[in-house]
Amino acid sequence: MVKLFRCKICGDPHIGESAPSRCPFCGAYEENIVEIEKYNVNFDVELSDKDKAFVEKALQVEIGNAEFYACASGKVLEEEGKQLFKVLKKVEAEHASIWKKILKLDKIDIGKSEKCSENYKDNLQESHDRETKAIDFYKKAAAECDNDRVKELFEALVLVEQDHLKLSGVRLG
Repeated sequence: MVKLFRCKICGDPHIGESAPSRCPFCGAYEENIVEIEKYNVNFDVELSDKDKAFVEKALQVEIGNAEFYACASGKVLEEEGKQLFKVLKKVEAEHASIWKKILKLDKIDIGKSEKCSENYKDNLQESHDRETKAIDFYKKAAAECDNDRVKELFEALVLVEQDHLKLSGVRLG
């Protein structure tokens, strides 16, 4: 029987007979995907000054990474690289939209950076470095933030970013 599911992290819906192993939008793990009537996804949270600073920085990290991946997907010649960077751009843009909702912003602009290489391996190394920095920051933010919902988001996104790190690491090796 087909059901309607919703990701607790990004809030996006999914139709299927069962929950997907990962959110098709933000990449959150299966335990974050529930039947829609079983969880009310909330982005209307009170932010302490510290949490607001963490979320604002996270938004900038995700926008910067999405812009880098947009550039890389357009410059590399290898089809695998084009597709890898294209999907990473989409996921990072979805992560940025999560932080946009938390900050109650109307819109965010994700452009296309010109700071990438035509060389697939160089961009993989840059990706690896960016994902490592994001993971380190998200772990710190999760450990130090005051709001439980914000902590939940940071913890879930650490796992997704670790998957991105593994993708670049395998291809670099």
